[in-house]
This record gives sequence, C-alpha cells and structure tokens, in this order.
Amino acid sequence: MSDNLKSEIQQMAQDTGFSACAITTPAAIPTAPARLADFVDQGRHGQMGWMAERMEWRGNPSALWPAARSVIMLAETYTPDYNPLDLLELRDRGVISAYALGRDYHDVVKKRLKRLGRWLIDHAGGEIKVFVDTAPVMEKPLAAAAGLGWQGKHTNLLSRELGNWFFLGSIFTTLDLPPDTPAQENCGSCRACLDICPTDAFPAPFQLDARRCISYLTIEHHGPVPLELRAKLGNRIYGCDDCLAVCPWNKFAQSASEVKYAARDGLVAPDLATLAGLDDAAFRAMFSGSPVKRIGRNRFVRNVLYAIGNSDMPHFLPTAQALCDDPDTTVAEAARWAVAQLREPSAAGTGA
Repeated sequence: MSDNLKSEIQQMAQDTGFSACAITTPAAIPTAPARLADFVDQGRHGQMGWMAERMEWRGNPSALWPAARSVIMLAETYTPDYNPLDLLELRDRGVISAYALGRDYHDVVKKRLKRLGRWLIDHAGGEIKVFVDTAPVMEKPLAAAAGLGWQGKHTNLLSRELGNWFFLGSIFTTLDLPPDTPAQENCGSCRACLDICPTDAFPAPFQLDARRCISYLTIEHHGPVPLELRAKLGNRIYGCDDCLAVCPWNKFAQSASEVKYAARDGLVAPDLATLAGLDDAAFRAMFSGSPVKRIGRNRFVRNVLYAIGNSDMPHFLPTAQALCDDPDTTVAEAARWAVAQLREPSAAGTGA
C-alpha cells in the first residue's frame, strides 16, 4: 500500500474528529507478553480477573486476529477546562474523573472508528475490526509503537502535541499499511506523577500496582476498600486524575473538540449528601449514558461514604447514619466507618 493511502487515512481520521492518527503492526510490541505476565504474576491486577484471561490475545495482537496486517491507532482528546486538583479542597463535594463527566467514551469513539473503518473498506478494501478499551487489546503499547506518544512514568500515554488527556481506539485491518516510527520516551528526570500519587501506587517509574490506585479502588474493586487506604481517597468518588493533571506536558494539551465529552450539569464537584441519597433508580437516571453507571449504585455510594468520612464535616452525620443499615453490606459498613470518622476525625483510616 502506498504512502498516499496512509495520508488519506490520516486526513480522514482528522475529518472524522480524531485528534491524531498513526499506524503500526500487530507484531510491534514483542515485550508486551512478558510485561503483562509479570504484572499478573505479582498480583498487581487485583480483582481485574479479565486481565489474566486471554493473556495470549492481550499480549499478542497477532493472536487476537491472525489476519490483521496493520493497526491504525487513533487518539481523541477530552481535556478538561478546569484543573481537577483544585476540586480536592472542596471536602463537601465529590470528585469524578474528568473522562467520566460526559457521554461514555466507549460509545462515542466506537461510532467514530466504525465511520472511519467503513470509509477505509469502501476506499481501499480489506477487512477491519475496531476496538475501544473493552477487548483484550493493549492500546497504550500499540499507540507508543505507532508513534502517538510514549508511556510515561505513570504508565499512561503522553504526547508532545496532546499532553495526556486523550482516549485511544484502534482499527485492525488486513491491509498492509506503512508503519510509523515508535515514539521516544521524554519524561526525563521528572517525577511529578509519581510524587503526587496519594496511595503510592507506583512501585517504580513506569510500573503500576493497581491494588493501590484510586482509579482501580473506586471503579474496579468490589467490596470494602482496605482500611489503610480509605483516608487517602479524599473526596475522589470515581477515578483519580492526579497523575494526569500534574504532568508538565499538558501545557501542550489540545482542547476537547467533541461536545459530548463536556461535563454534564451538576457532575463537576457534586454535593456528597445528594449523591449518598441515591437509590438504584435515581442513580441509573442520573448517570444514564455515563461510564459511571457501570459500577452500579452500591459501589458508587460506598465511594461517596468514604468521601463523607474523610470530609471532617459533622453535619454529614445524619446522611451517613441513614445508610448504616443499607441492604448492601458494603454500603452499610462504609456508612458505619464514615460515622466513626465524623465523630472522631483522628480515627480516619483506623477503622475505629
């Protein structure tokens, strides 16, 4: 395939709404299987059993679809128009990760990928498969191999042009396309992302222990969060943006162009008492079409109660007490913990 087709693909990707487009091959991440196996062997994936399943596919894109010859990697920005770190001081409010404040990116990005994929088939033939985060595809290593950016010390993808506020999607194709040059790591001596992490989730630069990551604890982790980590959650109730927000490469971040990623009314620093009072129906209505919906009411209210317990605001006592006998045992335990912290703030993190 010619470079002309590659240029046309990249132009069409831009016209479709993507922020960046680059190409690699399924065989471009040969170290991925060993790195993934080490991550799982050390138990750093926590309760994310799906990471241990189909490891051959996840670590080897060629095994996922043997017919694929090229992988088109695409980035789409969602840069927030505020500094998420500023919200951490609002102790009576909850903080939801910036990526989850608007429409579910899985739906938005997949529609865009399918549109680009249909154009590619009509224009050049071949077959395609599109993926957005839910399949056993290691998007970040593939994106680095394609030259979209590099995996920073926080393990997220960084770009000179985009910062680190962007989603990734991929189009696997049977077409042979000229690959781009892999990106070079440009973190230098900077440790900002490592040093800001409240839970010390990075055992070393470029390594993550998900079991200590607030994004994992508030989204993926079922049941009670370990006592020693609860106080460190602060008022983060869904995800954590600290390591992304502090990165100096964000001075080059591009504004989000997709209006569907704009924060919904009331979701930037929402009132904790209101959120704690959500029943299942109200939760589903409030977060319809949002990635927050997938964790369910119980896990979400559990997180809200941890934030209430960390608030040092006694006026939240009735809110927490009202949930001490919640039908969900994890919510009830979180409520009792919050009550204990509000009655004796110095007990935070001790389970007293």
